[in-house]
Amino acid sequence: NDFLRKNGLTDNLDLLEGDIRHSRLENAMSGIDCVIHLACISNDPSFELNPELGKSINYDAFLRVVAAAKAKEIKRFIFASSSSVYGIKEEQEVTEDLSLEPLTDYSKYKAFCEMELRIIPTSKLPWVIIRPATVCGFAPRLRLDLIVNILTMAALTEGKITVLGGGQKRPNINIEDMAELYIRLVGEKDDKVVGKTFNAGGDNFSVNEIAVLVKTIVEKSRKTKIIEIERKPTNDLRSYSISSQKIKRELGWQPRLTLLDAIRSLIVAFDNGEI
Repeated sequence: NDFLRKNGLTDNLDLLEGDIRHSRLENAMSGIDCVIHLACISNDPSFELNPELGKSINYDAFLRVVAAAKAKEIKRFIFASSSSVYGIKEEQEVTEDLSLEPLTDYSKYKAFCEMELRIIPTSKLPWVIIRPATVCGFAPRLRLDLIVNILTMAALTEGKITVLGGGQKRPNINIEDMAELYIRLVGEKDDKVVGKTFNAGGDNFSVNEIAVLVKTIVEKSRKTKIIEIERKPTNDLRSYSISSQKIKRELGWQPRLTLLDAIRSLIVAFDNGEI
């Protein structure tokens, strides 16, 4: 919010600060056409620090948001789920019709929220579910708990990348593409998106492959510096390669940017003192 104010981005924006667990959400939605529900504890380790707090935000408060949206007759409700709801899959390309087998509380409550939405007739709440891949790349409110961002920052600050496991597949999507997609979902015609679920991803790489890409690009940007890769075992076995063919086929949408663009954006931002 400080970033928005500092850069004059609140000039055409009504900024209401509150807590979705307690705030008067119907008041906040007065005169609103569309809700993009993003608020949550957004990773597994943070959720595990306090599971009850996580549930109160990621699930209990979600029900409050949905109830308020229905009461205010919101014309489109976009729910940011997660591709982690699939768990471990044998399939090479994970499509939207495959079963949800979440492995953690974070992904479990994302799946529960999806189930809650699906039992609501779209005539009562025109919903759409999006399952993003892991976001990567520089943003003003940078998350450093995401695989591409973690490895790039480790290479830049420590000259060393630690890989936990390595064989796990991780789908990724550039933060700029993800923001663009939310805007697209707001403006699409009802028959294109309402009542539908879409994966949203770009590159599917293993953690090992991501580490090698980061090493190569950072070394090239530093010319002489050698980045070491150390591999350690892990009990985090989540592995999946999501297919984004449905959203390409039905909406004509696909990412513009790649994992390489994300790594380069982090290097540039780091060198410019923005991180």
